[in-house]
Amino acid sequence: MTLPSSAQTLIIGGGIVGCSTAYHLARMGQEVLLLEKAALTSGSTWHAAGLVGQLRSNANITQLLGYSIELYNTLEDETGLATGWKMNGGLRLACTQERWTEVKRQATTAHSFGLDMHLLTPQEAQELWPLMDISDIVGAAFLPTDGQASPSDITQALAKGARAKGAVIRENTPVTEILTERGKLVGVRTEHGDIACEKLVLCCGQWTRDLAKTIGVTVPLVSVEHQYMLTEAFGLPSDLPTLRDPDRLTYYKEEVGGLVMGGYEPNGIPWAKDGIPDPFDFQLLDSNFDHFEQLIDLALPRVPKLETVGVKQLINGPESFTPDGNFILGEAPEMANVFVGAGFNAFGIAAGGGAGMALAEWVTHGAPPYDMWPVDIRRFGRPHTDTDWVRTRTLEAYGKHYTMAWPSEEHESGRPCRRSPLYDRLASHGAVFGEKLGWERPNWFAEDGEVARDIYTFERPNWHVAVGREHMAAREAAVLFDQSSFAKFVLQGPDAEAALQWIAANRVDKPVGSIIYTQMLNDKGGIECDVTCVRTAYDAYYIVTGTGFATHDFDWIRRNIPDGMNAQLVDVTSSNAVLSLFGPKARDILSAVTRADMSNDTHPFATARQIGIAGCPVQALRITYVGELGWELHLPSEYAVTVFDAVHKAGAKHGLRNAGYRAIETLRLEKGYRAWSSDIGPDHTPDEAGLGWAVKLTSNIPFKGRDAVAAQRDSGVKKMLAAFTTDGATILSGRETIYRNGKRCGWLSSGGYGHALERSIGMGYVRADTAIDRDYVLSGTYELEVATTRVPADVSLSPLYDPGMDRVRY
Repeated sequence: MTLPSSAQTLIIGGGIVGCSTAYHLARMGQEVLLLEKAALTSGSTWHAAGLVGQLRSNANITQLLGYSIELYNTLEDETGLATGWKMNGGLRLACTQERWTEVKRQATTAHSFGLDMHLLTPQEAQELWPLMDISDIVGAAFLPTDGQASPSDITQALAKGARAKGAVIRENTPVTEILTERGKLVGVRTEHGDIACEKLVLCCGQWTRDLAKTIGVTVPLVSVEHQYMLTEAFGLPSDLPTLRDPDRLTYYKEEVGGLVMGGYEPNGIPWAKDGIPDPFDFQLLDSNFDHFEQLIDLALPRVPKLETVGVKQLINGPESFTPDGNFILGEAPEMANVFVGAGFNAFGIAAGGGAGMALAEWVTHGAPPYDMWPVDIRRFGRPHTDTDWVRTRTLEAYGKHYTMAWPSEEHESGRPCRRSPLYDRLASHGAVFGEKLGWERPNWFAEDGEVARDIYTFERPNWHVAVGREHMAAREAAVLFDQSSFAKFVLQGPDAEAALQWIAANRVDKPVGSIIYTQMLNDKGGIECDVTCVRTAYDAYYIVTGTGFATHDFDWIRRNIPDGMNAQLVDVTSSNAVLSLFGPKARDILSAVTRADMSNDTHPFATARQIGIAGCPVQALRITYVGELGWELHLPSEYAVTVFDAVHKAGAKHGLRNAGYRAIETLRLEKGYRAWSSDIGPDHTPDEAGLGWAVKLTSNIPFKGRDAVAAQRDSGVKKMLAAFTTDGATILSGRETIYRNGKRCGWLSSGGYGHALERSIGMGYVRADTAIDRDYVLSGTYELEVATTRVPADVSLSPLYDPGMDRVRY
C-alpha cells in the first residue's frame, strides 16, 4: 500500500465522526489523511440505530445537531450517494404529570433556541404514530425537523465528499503507535511505514481511550453493550416519525417496513473491561435476550403489535459512553496539536455532521466555531484518569439516559472521591453534599427533623427552606462556606507580570497584595476564563477559578504565556483549603480569632494579606461572590480543621451558620454576579456581559482580544446581559424564553430564587439584529415563557441587591 510520508492533518478512525471531520477539513482546503484500521464504519457506526434528534439543554449543542440535519439534507445531492436520511419528525411521550412538566420545559427550551416543537394531545400523537396504545399518555411533543438516517450510507457519502475535495482515505491501515519527541507530536507509525503530521485527530470511538493513553492524554470513555431489536416487515409506512418513550426507557423507528425498538436499561452491561479484542471489526456481541427482556416488557404495552410480529434480529453492539452523557471534542490539554472526537453516547449519527464541522474548525483555527463547553475535553479532571471510576460513573449516566432530568440533580456513583479536610466536620453539621469534578461539596445543611437528602422536583425542592435559612444568615449575620474545591494556580517567574498582562483583560500591574478580578479573552473578545488574581510578590500571582474549570483554565493560561517569557504555572489546588466567611458580622467574627486589624482602613476591599488564626498562616482575600462584607481565607490544608473550629467558636454568639453552594447561587443571582459557562463564556464579550469596566482598553497595554473589544466598542453590541424578576411562585431554572414587546429575543442563561427579595430571578441576554444600548433594553416590556406559559417580568441592568456596593465596602 502506498501511503503519504507526511500529512498536515492526520485522522485516525473511519466512522461517521472521522469521515465528517475529513470532509469538513478538506472543504476548508486543508491537507487531510484519514487512516482506518479496517474498513470505513467497521467500529460502532455500522450498527448504530440512526435516530437523529436535535434538542439538547444547551443552545450551541442544539445548533450543532441542527447543522447535522442541514448537512444531511444536502449530502445526497452533493455526492450522488444515498444517505437514508429522512426528515420524518420525532415524537417524545410523557406518561406522568412530572414528565409532562419536563416536556413542556423542553418545548420552551426549543422555542428559546429557535426550534419548532409542538405539544400534542395523546390522540394527536396517535394520529402520527397509529401503532401505539395511548391509555397512559398525558401528552407528547413533536419536532418535525428530527429524523433518521442510515449510518453507513451517510458515512460513505461523507467519505466520497471528502475525497472529492482532496482528502486521502486509507482503509486497512491500523496505527500501531503515535510518535512523539520531547513531549511533542511528530507523527504516527503503521505497518506500512511512519507518517509525519502536524496535527492528529483521534476519532477512534471506543478505541480512543487506550490509544490516547499511550501519549498521556486522558479520554474518559468506556464501552457499554447496547441492544436493539429489528422486527420482520409488517407494512409500516416509511414516513413514520421516530418515537421516544422515556418513561418506558425505549425508542422506536421504522426500518424497511419493520420496526426498530431499543432502549436504555438501568443496569447497563460494561464491555471490554480488560481491553477490546483484536480484531473486532464489523462484529456484534451475542444477543442477550434475558437482559433485553426488561425493555420488551416495557415496550409491549406501548406497541401491542410487537406481540405478534416476528423478530428478525436482536442486535447487541458495544458503544462508547462517557461519565456525563456528553461527547468529547477538542484539543487535548496534555499535548498540543492532538485533537479528540469520541464518546458519542449513542447519538453519534445525530451529532456526526456538526461534530465534524466543529472539530475541523478547531483544528484549522485553534478554536471551535462557538462555545463547546458541554462537550469540551477540558471539562474533565483528575478522577477521570482512573478508568474504573469512569466506568462506575458512566454506567450511572447510561442508566439515566431516559430518566427524568431533574433540576440540580446530582450523580450518586463513585462517591465520595475527593474530600476536603473538613468533610467529616461538615457531615456532622448536617451537610448534604453535591459533587463537582470529584470533589464533595456541601450543597445545603439539614437541621434536626429535616430529610438530609435531595428530593427532586420541578416545583420548589425540599432544600428550598434550608437554602433560604442560609441565604438570610448571609444577609443578616454571617455564613461560612467550605470552598476548598476552588481551582488554584500560582504563576511565578521574572516575566509573570508581563505574561499575565497579556493574558488578562484587566490590569495586573498592581501593588503586591492587590486582588484583580479579570476575564481572559480569546481573539474574538469572548470570555475564556473568569478568575481572581492576587499579586503575592513582585514575580508571583495566585490565581483562583471555579472547581469545574480547573483543567480548562490551567490549559488556557499555560498555552497563552508568550513564547520566550520566563513564567511558570503550577496547580496548587490540593495544597490549599478555602473557608469563605461572609455577612455583616464577618468582621466581628474574624477580629475575634486574629490579632490582625481587619478594619476597612487597614484591609480594604480587593486586597489580600497574611494573617494568623490559631497558629495558622492564612491568606485573607477581601472579596465576595455573595454581595456581603467578607473574606476568603486561603490556608494550607492541614490547618483547615483548626481554623474552622476557631471561626465557629467565635461566630456562635453572632449567629454564624454553615452554608452550601446552593445558597451561593441564590445570593449571587440577587447581586447579579456572572457565572462562567452559563451567563458568560467564549460567545460573550465583556461589553455584552456588562463587564467592560474590567477591561484595560483605555491604557496602551496590549492584551489578547484587545482588537476585538475595541472594534465592538466602535460598532456597538447586539446583545446585553440583563436580570429579570417575576413573582416568587414562578419556578425559573434557566433556558426560559425571553420576550421583549411580544417578540422572542433570547433565553435565560441561569435562574433561581432570591430569598431576600422574595422574587424569582433569571439572567439572560436581550438580543437584536442591530446594535442596542441600555435604553433599548430598559424600554421594553418583558415576558418569560416558563413551561410554555408566559409570565410578566421586570428587567434590570443594575444589581437587584445593594447596587451601590454599600454592604461590601465598609
